[in-house]
Amino acid sequence: MTEDIDDKPQPLLAHLMELRNRLMWAIGAFFIAFLICFAFAKPLFNMLVLPFTWAVDWAGMGDRKIELIYTAPQEFFFTQIKIGMFGGLVIAFPMIATQIYKFVAPGLYKNERGAFLPFLIASPILFLIGAALVYFFFTPMVMWFFLSMEQVGGAGEASIMLLPKVSEYLGLIMTLIFAFGLVFQLPVVTTLMARVGLISSQGLADKRKYAIVAAFIAAAILTPPDPVSQIGLALPTILLYEIGIYCARLVERQRAAREALAEAGETDSSGDAEAKSDA
Repeated sequence: MTEDIDDKPQPLLAHLMELRNRLMWAIGAFFIAFLICFAFAKPLFNMLVLPFTWAVDWAGMGDRKIELIYTAPQEFFFTQIKIGMFGGLVIAFPMIATQIYKFVAPGLYKNERGAFLPFLIASPILFLIGAALVYFFFTPMVMWFFLSMEQVGGAGEASIMLLPKVSEYLGLIMTLIFAFGLVFQLPVVTTLMARVGLISSQGLADKRKYAIVAAFIAAAILTPPDPVSQIGLALPTILLYEIGIYCARLVERQRAAREALAEAGETDSSGDAEAKSDA
């Protein structure tokens, strides 16, 4: 099996040089993507405000002007820097993941590299699915929930309107995107752990009730303190946990099929050897 490994014995300095080169490519890709996103920070922020616009329509306030404020002179500038870093990380992730893979791939067997590649592709796709769910559904729902707390004002009542700060609104949507994006990695993580034998589908099924409690606790930590976003994150987490159980079962079936095939091959070869010895 050792001939399947492409890695050749190298001194520590060579590995460090390789790591440095991979880091330089990854950091360079992030820096270029950051500069591009920072240059278009205002259009990107306007795009991120669209869920707020949809929430206003859902609340029946279609004629309302969308307004966000900043209360410190430097606040919107730092918000644009955060947008650049957030967008740069998303855009540069394929390059970063590729450099990580190229660094560790020489030390893997061919079958391990073949098993790892699909997850390298599936991970960003699942992250984007979670981000799209946040952008098109959960952020408008959360903002609609906050808009419902407004007070028109009148006799004996103060007029209370939602005027989000640019930094806090960006922090809200970034938190939701990262939370959902990470949660959507659950099937990938469980499948990889099942492949290496760290977990089993039966073990995951037996711990289902603990996973449900953990999902709601994680949702309470990762999302803003409102029931809409917390339930909205907990329910997909539970569903993805069930998908992870199914994926682990598929891995176990494939492993059992390979073992059965190998045993059948060994049986046939031993039978042929016995036949030849009898002859």
